[in-house]
Amino acid sequence: MDRQAGKILILLYLLLCTASCVKDRPTPRGNTYSAKGDVYIVCEGNFGTGDASLYTYDPATDSVYGDLYSAANGQPLGDVFQSMLRMGDSLYLCINNSDKIVVLNATDRKLAGTISIPKPRYILPTGNGKAYVSTLYSHNIYTIDVHTLQVTGTIALPDRNPEGMCLHNGSVVVCPWDTLCNKVYQLDAATGHITRSVALPGYSPHAVVVDKDQMLWVMAGNVTKKRRATLSRIDPSTGTVLKTYTFPEKTDPIKPIFNATRDTLYFIQVKYDGSTADNGIYRMSIYDAALPATAFVQGTKYQYYWALGIEPATGHIYVGDPKGFVQKGNVTVYRPDGALVTTFLTGLGPGMFYFK
Repeated sequence: MDRQAGKILILLYLLLCTASCVKDRPTPRGNTYSAKGDVYIVCEGNFGTGDASLYTYDPATDSVYGDLYSAANGQPLGDVFQSMLRMGDSLYLCINNSDKIVVLNATDRKLAGTISIPKPRYILPTGNGKAYVSTLYSHNIYTIDVHTLQVTGTIALPDRNPEGMCLHNGSVVVCPWDTLCNKVYQLDAATGHITRSVALPGYSPHAVVVDKDQMLWVMAGNVTKKRRATLSRIDPSTGTVLKTYTFPEKTDPIKPIFNATRDTLYFIQVKYDGSTADNGIYRMSIYDAALPATAFVQGTKYQYYWALGIEPATGHIYVGDPKGFVQKGNVTVYRPDGALVTTFLTGLGPGMFYFK
C-alpha cells in the first residue's frame, strides 16, 4: 500500500531519459552547514538504503544546513524519514522503515530518546502530553506520552493503514489508506473510541485538512492500486459529504495543505507515465465548483514533486523535487503570485517541510 510502487515507476522512466534529466542543479548561494535554519526539510532517503536526513533552510541568508542529525549524533538517522513535528523543546521524527520515532533536543539536535513503533507515519498531538501515531501495514494507531517517550495504548481500526489525521473539536479524524476502505473515522481524542464513520464516494483516503469554515477536506485514491483519486468536502458535525471532485484517471494527487487563511487549498498531482499533463502543484479556492485546469507550478517531462509547504508568515510556497530518489533533491521557493524566490539542493528525497 506504500507509495514506493509509484517511486519505482518513476525511477524506471528516469532511467530511460538522457543523462541531462537527472543532473544536479547548480549549488545555490549560501550553501553552508551548521545547526541553524528556520525551515526543516524532511529528506526521506531511498527505501531500504538507510540514507534519510534532516536539513534546514534559513530564508534570511538563503543558506542550507545539513545533514543535521548525523552531524550532531555521529550516526545515520535511519530508513525512510516520513514526517516530523515539534512539541515543546523536542523534535519528533517518524522513521518509517526503521520502526521508530527519533526524539531530538530542538536546540542542538542531540538524540534524547526513541520510541519503538512499527512503521510510524504521522504524529498528531491531542494535548496534555498525549499524541496519536498512525502506522502503515496494520490496523493500529498508537498513543504515546511525549514526556516519558512511552507507548500508552493501541487503537485498532476496522481498516488497515491509518495514514493522515487531524484534530477537530475534540475528535481525531483518521484516514485509513486501504483499497477496501471508503470511510474516514472520527475518534474521541480522550478515549480513542470511534464516534462516527463517514462514507466517501471514493476509496483509499490518505489525507485530511480543515478549512476556514471548519469543514474537512479528504483526499482519497491509490493510482497504483487502480483506485481513482477523489477530493471531498465534509461537514464533520453531521458527517455529510458536501462536495466531491474526481481527478483525471491515472493521476495521483497527494499532500493537500491550506494557506494561512485556510481558504485556498494547494496539493501535488503526480503523473507516473512521465507526461506533463495533470502533473505539478495545483491550487483552488474552497468554493470552486471544479478542480483547477492548470498547474500553479507545472511539472516537466519525467519530473514530479514530492514535498509541498507554505511558510505561515510570508505565504511563500516551498516545493520539493526528489529527482527520482537517485541523487540530491531540489527545493524551489515561490511567492504567492508564482514569482520565483530561490532554489537549493537538499538531501535525498525531500518529502515534507516543517516551519518553526
